[in-house]
Amino acid sequence: MTSTTEPTEPLSVEQLSATTLLRFATAGSVDDGKSTLVGRLLHDSKSILTDQLEAVEHASRNRGQETPDLALLTDGLRAEREQGITIDVAYRYFATARRRFILADTPGHVQYTRNMVTGASTADLAVVLVDARNGVIEQTRRHAAVAALLRVPHVVLAVNKMDLVAYEESVFAAIAEEFTAYASELGVPEITAIPISALAGDNVVEPSANMDWYGGPTVLEHLETVPVSHDLAHCHARLPVQYVIRPQTAEHPDYRGYAGQIAAGSLRVGQEITVLPSGRTSTISGIDLLGEPVDIAWTPQSVTVLLKDDIDISRGDLLVPSKDAPATTQDVEATVCHVADAALTVGHRVLLKHGTRTVKAIVKDIPSRLTLDDLSLHPHPGRLVANDIGRVKIRTAEPLPLDSYADSRRTGAFILIDPADGTTLTAGMVGESFAAPQPVKDESDDDGWDF
Repeated sequence: MTSTTEPTEPLSVEQLSATTLLRFATAGSVDDGKSTLVGRLLHDSKSILTDQLEAVEHASRNRGQETPDLALLTDGLRAEREQGITIDVAYRYFATARRRFILADTPGHVQYTRNMVTGASTADLAVVLVDARNGVIEQTRRHAAVAALLRVPHVVLAVNKMDLVAYEESVFAAIAEEFTAYASELGVPEITAIPISALAGDNVVEPSANMDWYGGPTVLEHLETVPVSHDLAHCHARLPVQYVIRPQTAEHPDYRGYAGQIAAGSLRVGQEITVLPSGRTSTISGIDLLGEPVDIAWTPQSVTVLLKDDIDISRGDLLVPSKDAPATTQDVEATVCHVADAALTVGHRVLLKHGTRTVKAIVKDIPSRLTLDDLSLHPHPGRLVANDIGRVKIRTAEPLPLDSYADSRRTGAFILIDPADGTTLTAGMVGESFAAPQPVKDESDDDGWDF
């Protein structure tokens, strides 16, 4: 197997622009070695600066360690360094000759499950670490469940600390079989198991001489080659309008463009579109990309769309192909992860932000709370506290064009916001989760908010 560490020289702008982008997140229980894996990945792929390495070496010496503690490359908070744990999501950006990466290193503590939801919500791939000595534990199952809930297309099981079990193939095989069976039950579409030692560098960037029984890719090789063709370019086209451009200059006296980032799919000149929630229709007469006209544009490009007809369109509206328009509704049923310290309760008045549109809403019911340990449902808990995952029924003040999260992770997602101080309360995924929700009761009490 060839080395993937070359080239050692910084990539040119042309090389970077020619590579694809992979967003991935790491997860695992406390002391499974997530931050060490990330540090090893950055170090061995020549993706850290000299002064960063010197700072890590200095901090390691101060802690009495003879070799650099690569975990310090991601554990940047003082509390993280003092306790030797990951508390917040740490994002790192690096690139090889084959691909660019955005990495989210997420915490392992149960109380920080919400942080994994944040880090994995936009990930194309999740790396779940397991300590080879401990095997699959409850927290491993939690992380697999979260990856399944968030519809992460690819999951890598990194069986770490193989050096502490004498690189035994049987240990790796038993863990891989147990995890694969569990994750497959949850609906994870693709699982790749890799035996590694993040501390020693086995199978992280370079193939391991200690595990000649393993013939698969290293972690970096898999990250560089995993397909990302599942992306939103193949979904129904969606353009949330962020801004209406009307320069009204002598050069552009009648220019009226609708600017935003294409959230899914592709748009082309001549295509018939519908504006939601109003339902008015028109035809795309032009698309401007980086100041130049183009015939077609796709996600995640930021564009300005011009229409054949003058229609009342403003920020928060959604442009969609007329033949693929989603239904609008004021009744939202979703799986949510509660991220705020204050509880979410039935009757809670909130703001719901979907794309560029924000509307008033009320929590009508909380049909169930998911117990991630065994995937059982606790019916009608009445409230969700921090890190809880559950089902909710929400009534909005205005109709919203919502896709199912299973169809589009971008346009099927929303957040709930505290209207008093703007705090993010909850991250939501429209539609069914992998577990069948409890029946939603038809509550007549609306606490005074009649939409």
